[in-house]
Amino acid sequence: MDRQLLQMSRICVVDDDKAFLDSMRRLLKSLNHGVSVFPSAAAFLESPELWAADCLIADVNMPDMTGMELYAHLIEAGHEIATILVTAYPDAVLQEQMLKLGVCSYLRKPFEEAALIASIGTALSRGKAAREP
Repeated sequence: MDRQLLQMSRICVVDDDKAFLDSMRRLLKSLNHGVSVFPSAAAFLESPELWAADCLIADVNMPDMTGMELYAHLIEAGHEIATILVTAYPDAVLQEQMLKLGVCSYLRKPFEEAALIASIGTALSRGKAAREP
């Protein structure tokens, strides 16, 4: 992955767990990513960061709008963002469905930092390829 691409990339994290958001903010900043965090899908959708996001990391189980619903909403609106779903309650059937729909990765919390880094690299590469003519 191109180091300059990583430093120019904006990763948005959506999760209703404040401790998880704080942890992800620190980790992603330490990896030189631009990062924005949101406590709900609605907050993300209302933010100007929606248009700057190169990668989205969203929790599967959130009140009001789940990570899967958020992903579907973005696709339906024509705003495809390379997406990584995370969950503390993995479901193999759901994982398979979401990967078929185009989600880049489906990670079980707690996940290894290396797994997240690899997933972000894949997501950013996929997103870059989708934007190129």
